[in-house]
Amino acid sequence: MMIHATHDQRLAKPGPHSAALRDYDSVRRAIAFISEHWRNQPTIEAVADAASVTPDELHHLFRRWAGLTPKAFMQALTLDHAKGLLRGSASILDAALDSGLSGPARLHDLFVTHEAMSPGEWKTGGAGLTLCYGFHPSPFGNAIVMTTERGLAGLAFADPGEEAVVLADMKGRWPKATYVEDFIGTAPLAQRIFDTKLWRPDQPLRVVLIGTDFEVRVWETLLKIPMGKAVSYSDIACKINSPKASRAVGAAIGKNPVSFVVPCHRALGKDGKLTGYHWGITRKQAMLGWEAGRLETSQAA
Repeated sequence: MMIHATHDQRLAKPGPHSAALRDYDSVRRAIAFISEHWRNQPTIEAVADAASVTPDELHHLFRRWAGLTPKAFMQALTLDHAKGLLRGSASILDAALDSGLSGPARLHDLFVTHEAMSPGEWKTGGAGLTLCYGFHPSPFGNAIVMTTERGLAGLAFADPGEEAVVLADMKGRWPKATYVEDFIGTAPLAQRIFDTKLWRPDQPLRVVLIGTDFEVRVWETLLKIPMGKAVSYSDIACKINSPKASRAVGAAIGKNPVSFVVPCHRALGKDGKLTGYHWGITRKQAMLGWEAGRLETSQAA
């Protein structure tokens, strides 16, 4: 029988699991309010009220969650910040592709190593493939982690009550695969993804990319974007030698099955706008703000 995280007693009990989900729920409401009102630079009191917490609670929440004050986090979500992420992105991406690295910022990233399944394996709809999955608390809501014996194959996010929808979405990508719920088996990998203390170059995270040749090329290019930077869809199209394929690039990014690890949230519109994200614009903003906090913390250390 399939058990969703909303009914999982391990997440219902007080403790770090439920705390992580509560934190993101408050953050999500705060970000939604900031996103709507950022041009007016709302007061911390107004943001706290929208998130149903006190100003002091909001301050401690953002310091704990992102390593930033609420004011700094608000600044990290403005359109000017998004535009700033794009400045110099082409040259950064060029250097990354030329060297096979993402520059110094990669020291703060996941150190991902990846492989692509053969086109034949993708065309069969995952027939013969076994995917183990489990829902786990994350900084960005409830995360479903999906693995094969070769590595991480899927990562997606659900707001409360949406677990079944998200699981169906992920299953639809490989409809002929066999799916086995394995909360215990996927838990260490979930921790490895979201605990920055475990981001080590000597223990790279292995990812298996399952898609068309074009999609895999787009996803591989996303892996070259350093934390704290962003690129436009047209930049990515140029990097894969398909300069007129910005729309197709956008579609491939939307189909990225390994969210966050393959950082599709770092792809922005050419004007710096936070264009569509399969798991919600608010979550995309949260990821960019969270990463800004990680970088600030590491640079201050």
